[in-house]
Amino acid sequence: MRFSLRFLANLLACLVLWLAASAVSASAQTLGDEPYVSAARNAILMDAKSGQVYYEKDPDTAIPPASMSKLMTQAIVFDLLKSGDLKPDQMFTVSTNAWKKGGAAAKGSTMYAKAKSEISILNLLRGSIIHSGNDACITLAEGIDGKEQTFVNRMNAKAEEIGLKHSTFRNSTGLPDPNHKMSVRDIATLARYIITNHPDYFPIYGEKSFTWNEITQPNRNPLLVDYPGADGMKTGFTKEAGYGLVGTVQRDGRRLIMVIAGLPSIDERKSEAEKLFDWGLSKFRAIEVYSDGDRVGQARVWGGKADWVDLVTKGSFSVALTKEERKTAEVKLSYKGPLLAPVRAGDQVGTVKVFIEGRAIAELPVMTSESVEAVDSMWQKALDSAMIMAFGG
Repeated sequence: MRFSLRFLANLLACLVLWLAASAVSASAQTLGDEPYVSAARNAILMDAKSGQVYYEKDPDTAIPPASMSKLMTQAIVFDLLKSGDLKPDQMFTVSTNAWKKGGAAAKGSTMYAKAKSEISILNLLRGSIIHSGNDACITLAEGIDGKEQTFVNRMNAKAEEIGLKHSTFRNSTGLPDPNHKMSVRDIATLARYIITNHPDYFPIYGEKSFTWNEITQPNRNPLLVDYPGADGMKTGFTKEAGYGLVGTVQRDGRRLIMVIAGLPSIDERKSEAEKLFDWGLSKFRAIEVYSDGDRVGQARVWGGKADWVDLVTKGSFSVALTKEERKTAEVKLSYKGPLLAPVRAGDQVGTVKVFIEGRAIAELPVMTSESVEAVDSMWQKALDSAMIMAFGG
């Protein structure tokens, strides 16, 4: 069978176009019909609640994370505060080592802590988060474990515990070390861990400035300046790593986490972060699930003058969903029952959650609509117990 040169040329052109289209589809994800290819060397866009990934570009290569790895130092401190092993007002002393390696003389990010001074853990956290202070991180590490390298062992153990598969820590700061690496997926997973487990401390990441030693420094996160809904988290830069950013944005009940790395300049980091968030957020549409005070169900009451009490929403509830998510979204009521009388009106007793394919993506507190007084009769309480055992709550 013979083919003309023109036919073969057209066939080759079609093959090249097909291969190019395949390459684009492999490197760009869609939440709708429009492809997106990040300018960052590595990038990921993740839902903070469910962990669902909406976009990724080379997300599992271990790269120098620079100061974005300070999230691990902070996560460990948050864990110890939550467990009660540390107290927010507990004082740590700034060692000469922390001052030399992380202070102004080192010409890196610093909170300008004075050598031999004492600083509370909460202020050291602010210094490490808002100022990206290397001196603050080293002081925290030494205050907890005596030596920074001992604290590094704790960091690597925590990485294994929470499932970071492409992360190795060699210091508490993210200062250059050939073996100090993280992937952008691991960074996003770590950010999600902090958001989920430490909501009381997460707002520090959104504070726009912090003053220490009579020096006020702005938060380095460029999204906090003028990007709607931005509320965290951490920048990073070294010559080896380039410019990186962990960013979080919350709108309509959804918080997205974005990590980008390897950008050539501060301006391009900001521009790319905004573009990736713009692309992701454009695929969502806010759906009102409940208005304030809507009835969502009933809860069984034990030992009360009424057997049931209505549960209502505490505030209005809108959630941002993609076109695909709107097809499969489910709303479920969850509470621990039966409730024990007396019950007061307005008690928060449970939540309504929105699920996508079995993963919770948003939730809203629910409360009791009215009070239920307790019965005085022990016989009535015994009967109520029997009814619950027989028929459930």
